[in-house]
Amino acid sequence: MKFYKILILFVAISFSIASCRVVKLDPIEILTFQQKLENLFPEAEITALDTKDHFTKSFQLVINQPLDHKNLSAGTFKHYVYLSHIEENKPTILITEGYNANPSTYELSKIFKGNQVQVEYRFYGKSRPDTIPWKYLKNDQAIEDYHQLVKKLKTLYKGKWISTGISKGGETVLIYKSKYPYDVDVAIPYVAPLIDTQEDKRTEEHIKTVGSDECREKVTKFQRLVLENRATVLAEISDYAESKNMSFTEISIEEALEYAVLEFPFSFWQWGGNCDAIPDENATSNELFNYINGIVGISFYNDATYHDLLPSYYQHMTELGYYGFDTAQVSDLLKVVHHPTNMRFAPKNVDLTYNPNYIKEVRDYVENKGNKILYIYGEYDTWRACAPKPKPHVNALKMILKGGSHKTRINHFSKEDRQLMYDKLQNWLGYSVTIYPLDE
Repeated sequence: MKFYKILILFVAISFSIASCRVVKLDPIEILTFQQKLENLFPEAEITALDTKDHFTKSFQLVINQPLDHKNLSAGTFKHYVYLSHIEENKPTILITEGYNANPSTYELSKIFKGNQVQVEYRFYGKSRPDTIPWKYLKNDQAIEDYHQLVKKLKTLYKGKWISTGISKGGETVLIYKSKYPYDVDVAIPYVAPLIDTQEDKRTEEHIKTVGSDECREKVTKFQRLVLENRATVLAEISDYAESKNMSFTEISIEEALEYAVLEFPFSFWQWGGNCDAIPDENATSNELFNYINGIVGISFYNDATYHDLLPSYYQHMTELGYYGFDTAQVSDLLKVVHHPTNMRFAPKNVDLTYNPNYIKEVRDYVENKGNKILYIYGEYDTWRACAPKPKPHVNALKMILKGGSHKTRINHFSKEDRQLMYDKLQNWLGYSVTIYPLDE
């Protein structure tokens, strides 16, 4: 009997010890998600934001980012990051913005119902210092911003990582992939160019061959029509500028008009213009202005936008490359802009030496080694002329939407094409990842 009492006492003590082990919590486990972020980024300003879509928490992080990752004594700048959270084991979508960041839910975040990390490009938007230290506005510095951020966040987010971006942001996806191939599992750049020179001639060839002969002729006729009605269209611009409180001191309205006319073919095809909507010789000056304003945007040349886009033009003129202007069809009507160049919009008194090898090295990598990259393009988009061409042995998928523009997204493709993309992504990411097909 005594033996059984001892046995019962032993079992009770063992159960008590086991119970203590079960209920004992690791201090890390009882931290809120915001506290975990604060531990990861102890010097950052972290603010909770309203949540939407499938996310359960959203935050704005303002990080003290090094100006120079190779020389930390150079100082820091305030770098804005927007994090939307659902679950630490879900896929995480890293959005490399090409410019400023406006918090929103991206298409891929809906497809994977995962976490989203949206990063403003250094020196754009809210992440722009009062005075830009131009020598630190380099792609390699920006890539290091992402790499260090991802390294830290991977201690929280253990699922698959997918990088994405649109246009210049998509180009950044490809640059990042070439520099740190294993930081993410899959890369999905949208409408991303890799431009060869400061004035890549492939965009001009695209403009001369895309669409029908009849449509291209209408584009040229419209350019000439605007310049032939110069005086009355300039009056429309002046009235519009006054109504919108726009100033044109960096670029005069005369120069703005001519650059808008020269820009028109590029923008028309970039945004998938409707040939039937192009005004003809019966159009009023107001109709001519409204149309070119809708396609190009005269505000593009006002002082505020000129100031906002200085970082972009600096990058294009030094590392990324850009495009030129074809004056052949309208040269006899130009009065102000005789030698057009996008260098006109770059910052003054700054070293704009172009590095021709930077993008070439990125192109060489993604075309020959860039596995698990899904490319999205629109057929008419002018920037498609500068799209990479992955070699047959590379495990990548390039999708081109017939008649598509720079606005092309996965949801614009046919059900069959979307399924092709979903199947490829499933293959690359594995079946532990759930894909939620977009509604038609």
